[in-house]
Amino acid sequence: MPGIGLLDFRLDRGQASPFASDADRACDLLAVVTYGKLHIRIDGKPSVAAKGNVIYVPAGVSFEADTATNAFHEKYVVLLAPRENATGLPLLDEGIPRIANYAPFEWMSDRLRTMLAEWQEQAPYAVVRCEAILMELAAVWSRELQKEPPSPSSLLLTERMKAYIAGHYREKITKEELGAAIGRTPNHAAALFKRTTGQTISEYAHAVRIKTAVYMLKESLLTAGEISEYLGYRDLSYFHRIFKKLTGFPPASFMNERKSE
Repeated sequence: MPGIGLLDFRLDRGQASPFASDADRACDLLAVVTYGKLHIRIDGKPSVAAKGNVIYVPAGVSFEADTATNAFHEKYVVLLAPRENATGLPLLDEGIPRIANYAPFEWMSDRLRTMLAEWQEQAPYAVVRCEAILMELAAVWSRELQKEPPSPSSLLLTERMKAYIAGHYREKITKEELGAAIGRTPNHAAALFKRTTGQTISEYAHAVRIKTAVYMLKESLLTAGEISEYLGYRDLSYFHRIFKKLTGFPPASFMNERKSE
């Protein structure tokens, strides 16, 4: 399958949007809103993109942001090189502008953070890894195009399971516990969680722990071992493996960002 040519990738924060607005733009544009709302016009039609929305604007379609209306927001921005061949992914191949929820927000945010770290670090083969992550995201987004959205009741039950995990993430969390928390069988709870979030219970719990670990590594004076113990990882080497798998970097790289007293 042909790959994706990544021209630029960045995280924008603020009111203005630096996107190209002319109809002659020769590259596809992808953006993922992670905070706030973004008022925009695509092909002259006004739209609003909110937290969790993916924006896709194919080459040649005009795009502009309403800077007078937009409040503070945060978004990841991707510019893609022109492609001669199809990718096999409907989102990119159909050439249709879209704004929608295409993937579980937490999983999507984790993948984008990893991609941004790679892009900024520019270690050997960083571009290759970034394009691979982007292909993974585009595949999931394309898959979501073909699925019916989860029902409001399913989303409510999922939020209750997320709340349970938020209160017990330092412990081992089982499908039996989540099933009991929502009044469903363990297998039903596990399947529902996977279907609505795109992650298993274990994957989501690890993501919550590692997100906390990143904050503690930057902002506290605790050692990696102490943070590992606090988060329920009794084996420090296992903590290091999970941490690097989810962030792309070892814990020590985040400790270097600690503010000096």
